[in-house]
Amino acid sequence: MADRSSIEWTEATWNPTTGCDRISDGCDNCYALTLAKRLKAMGSRKYQNDGDPRTSGPGFGVTVHPDTLATPLRWKEPRVVFVNSMSDLFHARVPSSFVRQAFEVMEATPRHTYQILTKRAARLRKLAGTLPWPPNVWMGVSVEDSSVLSRIDDLRAVPAAVRFISAEPLIAPLGRLNLEGIDWLIAGGESGPRARPVESDWVRQLRDQCQTAGTAFFFKQWGGRTPKAGGRSLDGCTWDEMPQPKRREVVGALST
Repeated sequence: MADRSSIEWTEATWNPTTGCDRISDGCDNCYALTLAKRLKAMGSRKYQNDGDPRTSGPGFGVTVHPDTLATPLRWKEPRVVFVNSMSDLFHARVPSSFVRQAFEVMEATPRHTYQILTKRAARLRKLAGTLPWPPNVWMGVSVEDSSVLSRIDDLRAVPAAVRFISAEPLIAPLGRLNLEGIDWLIAGGESGPRARPVESDWVRQLRDQCQTAGTAFFFKQWGGRTPKAGGRSLDGCTWDEMPQPKRREVVGALST
Protein backbone atom coordinates (compact mmCIF):
# COMPACT_ATOMS: atom_id res chain seq x y z
CA MET A 1 0.00 0.00 0.00
CA ALA A 2 1.16 3.53 -0.72
CA ASP A 3 2.09 5.58 2.32
CA ARG A 4 0.44 8.78 1.06
CA SER A 5 -3.01 9.51 2.49
CA SER A 6 -6.18 11.16 1.17
CA ILE A 7 -7.36 11.87 4.73
CA GLU A 8 -7.78 15.65 5.05
CA TRP A 9 -6.00 16.02 8.39
CA THR A 10 -2.86 13.98 7.65
CA GLU A 11 -0.33 13.36 4.85
CA ALA A 12 0.88 9.77 5.12
CA THR A 13 0.10 6.47 6.82
CA TRP A 14 2.35 4.01 8.64
CA ASN A 15 1.04 0.60 9.68
CA PRO A 16 3.47 -1.27 11.95
CA THR A 17 0.46 -3.43 12.89
CA THR A 18 -2.58 -4.45 10.87
CA GLY A 19 -5.92 -5.95 11.83
CA CYS A 20 -8.42 -5.25 14.58
CA ASP A 21 -11.71 -6.33 16.19
CA ARG A 22 -15.00 -4.50 16.56
CA ILE A 23 -15.50 -3.20 20.10
CA SER A 24 -18.19 -0.49 19.84
CA ASP A 25 -20.93 0.82 17.55
CA GLY A 26 -18.53 3.03 15.63
CA CYS A 27 -16.88 -0.12 14.27
CA ASP A 28 -20.00 -1.47 12.57
CA ASN A 29 -19.08 -0.30 9.06
CA CYS A 30 -15.29 -0.32 9.43
CA TYR A 31 -13.59 0.73 6.19
CA ALA A 32 -10.35 -1.02 7.17
CA LEU A 33 -12.06 -4.38 7.61
CA THR A 34 -13.55 -4.14 4.11
CA LEU A 35 -10.24 -3.00 2.63
CA ALA A 36 -8.31 -5.81 4.32
CA LYS A 37 -10.59 -8.41 2.71
CA ARG A 38 -9.85 -6.92 -0.71
CA LEU A 39 -6.11 -6.72 -0.04
CA LYS A 40 -6.04 -10.37 1.03
CA ALA A 41 -7.70 -11.36 -2.24
CA MET A 42 -5.08 -9.35 -4.13
CA GLY A 43 -2.33 -11.32 -2.35
CA SER A 44 -0.99 -8.48 -0.22
CA ARG A 45 1.53 -10.01 2.19
CA LYS A 46 0.45 -7.98 5.23
CA TYR A 47 -3.19 -9.07 4.97
CA GLN A 48 -3.13 -12.87 4.95
CA ASN A 49 -3.96 -13.41 8.63
CA ASP A 50 -7.71 -13.85 9.20
CA GLY A 51 -9.48 -12.49 12.25
CA ASP A 52 -12.32 -13.97 14.29
CA PRO A 53 -15.38 -13.77 12.00
CA ARG A 54 -17.53 -12.63 14.94
CA THR A 55 -15.50 -9.45 15.43
CA SER A 56 -13.07 -9.23 12.51
CA GLY A 57 -12.72 -10.81 9.09
CA PRO A 58 -10.52 -12.07 6.23
CA GLY A 59 -7.06 -10.52 6.25
CA PHE A 60 -7.90 -8.50 9.35
CA GLY A 61 -6.40 -10.61 12.13
CA VAL A 62 -4.16 -8.55 14.42
CA THR A 63 -0.60 -8.89 13.10
CA VAL A 64 2.61 -7.07 14.02
CA HIS A 65 5.09 -6.18 11.28
CA PRO A 66 8.55 -5.62 12.77
CA ASP A 67 9.98 -5.12 9.28
CA THR A 68 7.95 -1.92 8.90
CA LEU A 69 9.19 -0.27 12.09
CA ALA A 70 12.10 1.40 10.29
CA THR A 71 10.00 2.84 7.47
CA PRO A 72 9.78 6.42 8.88
CA LEU A 73 13.54 6.46 9.29
CA ARG A 74 13.83 6.33 5.49
CA TRP A 75 11.51 9.29 4.90
CA LYS A 76 13.84 12.26 4.53
CA GLU A 77 11.26 15.02 4.16
CA PRO A 78 9.01 15.87 7.15
CA ARG A 79 5.57 14.27 7.04
CA VAL A 80 2.41 14.29 9.11
CA VAL A 81 1.85 10.57 9.68
CA PHE A 82 -1.33 8.75 10.72
CA VAL A 83 -0.13 5.71 12.68
CA ASN A 84 -2.09 2.50 12.07
CA SER A 85 -4.84 3.51 9.70
CA MET A 86 -5.44 -0.25 9.36
CA SER A 87 -5.26 -1.26 13.02
CA ASP A 88 -5.23 -0.06 16.63
CA LEU A 89 -1.78 0.18 18.19
CA PHE A 90 -3.27 -0.35 21.66
CA HIS A 91 -5.16 -3.54 20.81
CA ALA A 92 -4.68 -6.16 23.55
CA ARG A 93 -2.91 -8.51 21.14
CA VAL A 94 -0.20 -5.99 20.28
CA PRO A 95 2.63 -6.68 22.76
CA SER A 96 3.49 -3.75 25.00
CA SER A 97 7.14 -4.17 23.96
CA PHE A 98 6.14 -3.61 20.32
CA VAL A 99 4.11 -0.53 21.24
CA ARG A 100 7.21 0.86 22.90
CA GLN A 101 9.35 0.07 19.84
CA ALA A 102 6.94 2.04 17.67
CA PHE A 103 7.13 5.00 20.06
CA GLU A 104 10.93 4.82 20.04
CA VAL A 105 10.89 5.13 16.25
CA MET A 106 8.67 8.19 16.57
CA GLU A 107 11.02 9.65 19.15
CA ALA A 108 13.99 9.02 16.82
CA THR A 109 12.36 10.90 13.91
CA PRO A 110 11.45 14.36 15.25
CA ARG A 111 11.14 15.70 11.69
CA HIS A 112 7.80 13.90 11.38
CA THR A 113 4.56 14.53 13.26
CA TYR A 114 2.72 11.36 14.31
CA GLN A 115 -1.04 11.10 14.90
CA ILE A 116 -2.21 7.99 16.77
CA LEU A 117 -5.87 7.13 17.22
CA THR A 118 -7.28 4.42 19.48
CA LYS A 119 -10.54 3.04 20.80
CA ARG A 120 -8.60 1.11 23.48
CA ALA A 121 -8.25 4.13 25.74
CA ALA A 122 -7.98 2.13 28.97
CA ARG A 123 -4.91 0.29 27.68
CA LEU A 124 -3.47 3.55 26.38
CA ARG A 125 -3.76 5.02 29.86
CA LYS A 126 -2.25 1.91 31.44
CA LEU A 127 0.81 1.92 29.16
CA ALA A 128 1.31 5.69 28.92
CA GLY A 129 3.75 5.90 31.81
CA THR A 130 6.03 3.30 30.19
CA LEU A 131 6.31 5.13 26.86
CA PRO A 132 8.35 8.09 25.64
CA TRP A 133 6.21 11.10 24.75
CA PRO A 134 8.24 13.33 22.43
CA PRO A 135 6.58 16.56 21.24
CA ASN A 136 5.97 15.17 17.74
CA VAL A 137 3.48 12.53 18.97
CA TRP A 138 -0.21 13.46 18.97
CA MET A 139 -2.59 11.07 20.73
CA GLY A 140 -6.30 10.74 20.07
CA VAL A 141 -9.34 8.64 20.96
CA SER A 142 -12.39 7.80 18.85
CA VAL A 143 -15.67 8.96 20.38
CA GLU A 144 -18.63 8.10 18.17
CA ASP A 145 -21.49 8.42 20.68
CA SER A 146 -22.09 9.24 24.35
CA SER A 147 -21.64 5.63 25.50
CA VAL A 148 -17.84 5.91 25.09
CA LEU A 149 -17.16 9.34 26.64
CA SER A 150 -14.94 7.70 29.28
CA ARG A 151 -12.28 7.43 26.58
CA ILE A 152 -11.80 11.19 26.89
CA ASP A 153 -11.00 10.90 30.61
CA ASP A 154 -8.39 8.24 29.83
CA LEU A 155 -6.87 10.48 27.15
CA ARG A 156 -6.65 13.39 29.58
CA ALA A 157 -4.27 11.33 31.73
CA VAL A 158 -1.78 10.93 28.86
CA PRO A 159 1.08 13.46 28.53
CA ALA A 160 0.90 13.83 24.72
CA ALA A 161 1.83 17.22 23.25
CA VAL A 162 -1.53 17.17 21.46
CA ARG A 163 -4.57 15.31 22.76
CA PHE A 164 -7.40 14.97 20.29
CA ILE A 165 -10.87 13.51 19.86
CA SER A 166 -12.04 11.94 16.62
CA ALA A 167 -15.83 12.16 16.59
CA GLU A 168 -16.02 10.13 13.39
CA PRO A 169 -18.18 8.42 12.46
CA LEU A 170 -20.44 10.65 14.54
CA ILE A 171 -23.51 8.44 14.90
CA ALA A 172 -25.29 10.20 17.79
CA PRO A 173 -25.09 13.50 19.70
CA LEU A 174 -22.27 13.62 22.24
CA GLY A 175 -23.95 16.11 24.55
CA ARG A 176 -21.98 18.34 26.89
CA LEU A 177 -18.26 17.47 26.79
CA ASN A 178 -15.47 18.19 29.22
CA LEU A 179 -12.81 19.54 26.86
CA GLU A 180 -10.33 20.50 29.55
CA GLY A 181 -6.87 19.47 28.35
CA ILE A 182 -8.17 18.53 24.89
CA ASP A 183 -6.40 20.40 22.09
CA TRP A 184 -8.23 19.31 18.95
CA LEU A 185 -11.55 17.78 17.90
CA ILE A 186 -12.21 16.22 14.50
CA ALA A 187 -15.83 15.57 13.55
CA GLY A 188 -17.23 13.73 10.56
CA GLY A 189 -20.14 11.73 9.26
CA GLU A 190 -19.94 8.10 8.23
CA SER A 191 -19.42 7.07 4.60
CA GLY A 192 -20.14 3.92 2.62
CA PRO A 193 -23.21 2.04 1.37
CA ARG A 194 -24.53 1.56 4.94
CA ALA A 195 -23.60 5.00 6.24
CA ARG A 196 -25.63 6.21 9.21
CA PRO A 197 -26.67 9.87 8.75
CA VAL A 198 -25.23 12.63 10.91
CA GLU A 199 -27.41 15.53 12.10
CA SER A 200 -26.14 19.07 11.56
CA ASP A 201 -27.04 20.06 15.12
CA TRP A 202 -24.72 17.36 16.50
CA VAL A 203 -21.82 18.92 14.59
CA ARG A 204 -22.76 22.50 15.50
CA GLN A 205 -22.87 21.57 19.17
CA LEU A 206 -19.33 20.24 18.96
CA ARG A 207 -18.08 23.29 17.07
CA ASP A 208 -19.65 25.67 19.57
CA GLN A 209 -18.21 23.80 22.54
CA CYS A 210 -14.76 23.86 20.95
CA GLN A 211 -14.99 27.61 20.40
CA THR A 212 -15.94 28.14 24.03
CA ALA A 213 -13.17 25.86 25.34
CA GLY A 214 -10.43 27.10 22.98
CA THR A 215 -10.14 23.66 21.36
CA ALA A 216 -9.24 23.58 17.65
CA PHE A 217 -12.12 22.24 15.52
CA PHE A 218 -11.79 20.33 12.25
CA PHE A 219 -14.87 19.25 10.29
CA LYS A 220 -13.88 16.47 7.91
CA GLN A 221 -17.06 15.53 6.06
CA TRP A 222 -20.83 15.04 6.10
CA GLY A 223 -20.32 11.60 4.57
CA GLY A 224 -22.82 9.55 2.65
CA ARG A 225 -22.33 6.82 0.09
CA THR A 226 -18.84 8.20 -0.57
CA PRO A 227 -16.69 10.27 1.82
CA LYS A 228 -17.09 13.43 -0.25
CA ALA A 229 -20.74 12.93 -1.20
CA GLY A 230 -22.04 15.57 1.20
CA GLY A 231 -19.08 17.93 1.08
CA ARG A 232 -17.53 19.40 4.22
CA SER A 233 -19.01 22.86 4.58
CA LEU A 234 -20.71 23.74 7.88
CA ASP A 235 -22.84 26.90 7.91
CA GLY A 236 -21.12 28.10 4.75
CA CYS A 237 -17.59 27.60 6.07
CA THR A 238 -14.93 24.92 6.09
CA TRP A 239 -13.40 24.28 9.49
CA ASP A 240 -9.72 23.32 9.26
CA GLU A 241 -8.37 24.46 12.62
CA MET A 242 -5.19 22.75 13.78
CA PRO A 243 -3.87 22.45 17.37
CA GLN A 244 -0.78 23.95 18.94
CA PRO A 245 1.41 21.30 20.67
CA LYS A 246 2.01 21.76 24.38
CA ARG A 247 4.76 20.50 26.67
CA ARG A 248 3.36 17.98 29.14
CA GLU A 249 5.08 15.75 31.65
CA VAL A 250 4.12 12.47 33.26
CA VAL A 251 3.08 13.27 36.81
CA GLY A 252 3.28 10.21 39.03
CA ALA A 253 2.02 6.78 38.03
CA LEU A 254 -0.96 6.60 35.71
CA SER A 255 -3.79 4.50 37.05
CA THR A 256 -5.70 1.95 35.03
